[in-house]
Amino acid sequence: MVKAKKAATDVQRRSWLRGAPPPRWVRILPVLLLVGVGVASLTDSVPLDIGFLLGAVPPLAVLAYGPLATALLGAATIGMLTIPFFNLDRPGNTDLVTLGFVATLSVFVSFVRGRRDEQLDLERTVAETAQRAIVPDVRRRVGPVRCASLYRAAERGTLVGGDFFDVRTGPHGVRAVLGDVQGHGLSAVATVASVLGAFREAVLDDVDAEAIAARLDRRLVVDSARTEHAELFATAVLLDFTPQGREVRVLACGHPPPILLRGGAVSTLELDPGPPLGLGLADVMSGTAATVALLGEDRLLLASDGVLEARDASGAFYPFAERLTRMTGVGLDQLPDEIWADLSGFAPKIQDDVTLLILTLDDSAPE
Repeated sequence: MVKAKKAATDVQRRSWLRGAPPPRWVRILPVLLLVGVGVASLTDSVPLDIGFLLGAVPPLAVLAYGPLATALLGAATIGMLTIPFFNLDRPGNTDLVTLGFVATLSVFVSFVRGRRDEQLDLERTVAETAQRAIVPDVRRRVGPVRCASLYRAAERGTLVGGDFFDVRTGPHGVRAVLGDVQGHGLSAVATVASVLGAFREAVLDDVDAEAIAARLDRRLVVDSARTEHAELFATAVLLDFTPQGREVRVLACGHPPPILLRGGAVSTLELDPGPPLGLGLADVMSGTAATVALLGEDRLLLASDGVLEARDASGAFYPFAERLTRMTGVGLDQLPDEIWADLSGFAPKIQDDVTLLILTLDDSAPE
């Protein structure tokens, strides 16, 4: 979702039983069975009672072929069973009628499957387009800020879950946000859309991170009021890059603070966090934004709970900062994939959305 490459990876993760095209061995199997039975019947001097295996060819063809190819394979099966040259069991009329019925039924099932596959492909395309509209790709450069990101939704087959992030430029500089709404999966998509919409408006209007947090807080409070017992809330980290200079103001709203990678050192920023968004407290106790001076190669790494709360088989939490010390030499564009590979190896089952956003200032980037 975050990059085209990531979307392609997600498509490849789907098994063929979940909508992906069938693998090559599934397409070869009915042809291989047909040829194998024919060759076995010709190479053995004693007739073999293996004609019954041909009855599996049309149903196997349904898994990978359209109606025409399924009909041709069914006709080839009946032909091989009846041609005396192959000497396959000398089938009676009942056997031929049964096989003919199976072949005809397979053609019909193949036709229905093809129509449903077309409809599912259309629905999947529409769903992916809608989800990408909610959380579009983050550009590699946003003003003077270079960006790298990764997103893995917890709910299989979706591109958007309960995590959200964005990097935008406006009249007051580059702003970034990463957060996590209540819940995950499809049920949280509407809340993610609402929060990101409010953030994109705030980038154009609000002058600092505190004002942006107050706007997001009000948005969630209003949304909660529309639905009884909704209780919508979200945690977030807001970054406000100064238009000039190498400073960034960081405000945490119930979310773990970013991690600073400086040379070979890894440290967690010390912040005075405010409450989560959506509780109606942003105007009262919004927390204090900390100003961080960034050096030439400094990188700020923001992560969601799916990273910080992942556990191994023994129940131990993923030691994120400790693991990052081994990756300080990895390039910005490669770092998200490196972290994902390490996290996947550490935690056998990741049950929450995984989101990473890595930002660094680049003075050579066009404004």
